[in-house]
Amino acid sequence: MRKFLFRLLAVLILLGLIGFIGFAYVGDLSPERSEQRAPVTLELK
Repeated sequence: MRKFLFRLLAVLILLGLIGFIGFAYVGDLSPERSEQRAPVTLELK
């Protein structure tokens, strides 16, 4: 039973590392920046 749990833990760690490395390469999910202009009317008293 211990051997099975050790193998399961090793597989989960390996899959986690593969997922982490894949996210590091592909996971740049930052939005593209673009300039936006909108007219603003200020009322001064």
